[in-house]
Amino acid sequence: MAVSIVMGPGRGRGRLPLLAACVLLCGIGRALEPGPPLCPQRDRFEEELVLKPLSSGDLAADFQFRTRWDVELGPRDASESRVSHYRLFPKSLGQVISKFSVRELHLSFTHGFWRRSRWGQPFLQAPPGVELWVWFQSSVSDVDTTWKELTNALSGLFCASLNFIDSTNTVTPTASFKPLGVINETDHKFLRYAALPREIVCTENLTPWKKLLPCGSKAGLAVLLKAERLFHTNYHSQSVHVRPICRNELCTSTSWELTQSLSVVFDLYASGSGKRDWSLFKMFSRTLTEVCPLASQSTVYVDVTDSDKVNDTHELTPPAPSVLNTTVHGKWRSYAVYNLLNPHLYSTSSHSLNIALKWKLSKQFAIPEVPVFKAERYVSGFGLQTGKINTLVYNNHPYRAFPVLLMEIVPWYLRLYIHTLTITTKGKENKPSYIHYQPARDRECPHLLEMLIQLPAKSVTKIGIEFERALLKWTEYPPDPNHGFYVGSSVLSALVPSRINMEMNTTKLTPLFTRLFTSIDASVYFVRLYTEALLVNLPTPDFSMPYNVICLTCTVVAVGYGSFYNLLTRTFQIVEPSGGVAKKIANVIRRLRGVPPI
Repeated sequence: MAVSIVMGPGRGRGRLPLLAACVLLCGIGRALEPGPPLCPQRDRFEEELVLKPLSSGDLAADFQFRTRWDVELGPRDASESRVSHYRLFPKSLGQVISKFSVRELHLSFTHGFWRRSRWGQPFLQAPPGVELWVWFQSSVSDVDTTWKELTNALSGLFCASLNFIDSTNTVTPTASFKPLGVINETDHKFLRYAALPREIVCTENLTPWKKLLPCGSKAGLAVLLKAERLFHTNYHSQSVHVRPICRNELCTSTSWELTQSLSVVFDLYASGSGKRDWSLFKMFSRTLTEVCPLASQSTVYVDVTDSDKVNDTHELTPPAPSVLNTTVHGKWRSYAVYNLLNPHLYSTSSHSLNIALKWKLSKQFAIPEVPVFKAERYVSGFGLQTGKINTLVYNNHPYRAFPVLLMEIVPWYLRLYIHTLTITTKGKENKPSYIHYQPARDRECPHLLEMLIQLPAKSVTKIGIEFERALLKWTEYPPDPNHGFYVGSSVLSALVPSRINMEMNTTKLTPLFTRLFTSIDASVYFVRLYTEALLVNLPTPDFSMPYNVICLTCTVVAVGYGSFYNLLTRTFQIVEPSGGVAKKIANVIRRLRGVPPI
């Protein structure tokens, strides 16, 4: 039996035709010979979209793309031969991980701030700007040098200003960030964390992010990622998470897991229709036409928790084939499930799927649900010499207390007075059970403060610390110094008590967004929360004075030196004085009389 395969140019990055040929050969091999296939499938790609109507009238859309790569992890010299062939896992990112011996990588780009009081608890929150934290393998000898080289490589890969990450904004947390994957080495000297709160997220960051997907933006849920629609939203956040996971239940071998998340919040009233009705075409200007052929799971979830079976408040079209009930962040949620691998979902006429929701007239705005755990931060004081950073942490649980781990990173030009640290709860002092403080060094490293604080039930804890503003050199100011200087968000990590019994059955099919932060205790769930970024003004010199001095100096030089140079280089000639008009008239008269002129 002879088989000939013609490889033509493929769309995207050219990986689809090659993989299709491999799948075809595997099928032929199974048909000809019994036993294992010729091309064992070691990769797995899953994608999902969660649509959640918010109580504020907005709509949150969360994309999750998960690529699993079954390859053994190990030191760089031992794993180079094992990671030389790439199938679904992006080669550009895999080479970076292999070269710099990365164990875990977590990178996020965020524009805007998640309003927890109005929108509720997000699946995965990120601070405004850019956040990057990396666990390196124990074989790395010089972590700081490797960290600097890695940030420069990621800067070119994602077209971002990650090359501005240096020692002045890099810290090594001791307790706030733990490995999310399978890591035997937990020595924090191999951990680095940095944030750029001023980084602007744009299309240049979205394009390389989409290129990491196996199908790109040609098929599957990625066809909805239209830049002009995604960035015309109230909130936009995209992230990349790489970690090692167990390949089987006994964890005898490990695999790479790449999770790409994208969250947006659409303002449905901004379109001018004045209605909360939505559809995929209305939000993304596109519909789902075909599933990614490389995806083993492609699902769309629509949050229908507020729906009443007796008196429905909305209508979904097309009707959902099934409904999933699960626990998310300690609460029961109901999701209408659309399996995109089912060809019967697509319209027979247009061969597309446009999920739409229409609210009935009886639907009223829901009261925003008060989150159990939230935090706020602001700067107080007056003048440009001293100030105070205030953080408010809320525990709205009616009867349970829980501890929270707070991490503050303050730039070196805000000189903290650590002896002014105050923590009060219900008018009483609240002493932290753990505190770690690393003082800043001018132009070398920032302040790092980590504290473990107990939050009583139904309480508000206020944390305050005073600081003094430093006077920078005139070359250290940005082009817009009067705009202010950004201070990164505070990071709060806590195991929040759940009000219900959470499901812990790992064999049940669960959405992807519930797998990043796993928990072994059914009574709590992990929450990582970020506060707002601060904008602080520093003493700024009068940058218009050099312009005035230059203008005055140039004027003096031009007038003084010009006059002096003119006197030294000008030549003078003696000119006989003329008699003027009277003399000319007299000479004419004398000439008429025959008398010689004067």
